[in-house]
Amino acid sequence: MSHTTQPIRTTEPVNFSEALLGKMDRAIQQFPEGKQKSAILTLLHLAQAELGWISVPTMDKIAEILHIQAIEVYEVATFYTMFHLEPVGKYVFEVCRTGPCMLVGSDQLIEHIGQRLNIGVGETTEDGLFTLKTAECLGGCGYGPLLQCRHRFHEHLTPEKVDALIEQYRQGTIEPGAL
Repeated sequence: MSHTTQPIRTTEPVNFSEALLGKMDRAIQQFPEGKQKSAILTLLHLAQAELGWISVPTMDKIAEILHIQAIEVYEVATFYTMFHLEPVGKYVFEVCRTGPCMLVGSDQLIEHIGQRLNIGVGETTEDGLFTLKTAECLGGCGYGPLLQCRHRFHEHLTPEKVDALIEQYRQGTIEPGAL
């Protein structure tokens, strides 16, 4: 299963923390009057960082904050694979699957991770720790196979290196990358 293009429809109310609303307001203020729509990407990133994923009510709230149509937010959130449109694990392994990484073993790496974690692409482990996704180029073509987890890139991967990464993430010894 690859990245879904349809967000999960939920009716849960979405409440952004005061801290998040403050960050969103500061992001919006970076754009001239009438150009607030330009903050969509930043607001989606901020919301996902706080909530873990982007639900339809979250997108609706962002549209309300920006005074734009909800479809304008949906279009952006569904276009980029970096936005999770369904609940995901604490650690999302996004493995590059484009040509350069495939040539050096990304397909085998995706299969290995799936077997090791007992999940398929787009699935989350029963303990809620790991989700496996694929990505359309992570921009490290000379460093493949490559995976990203929590804004941190892991390069020149082998099954053995991935096994060590899984254990390090499981034990919490790898700090998340900066957003």
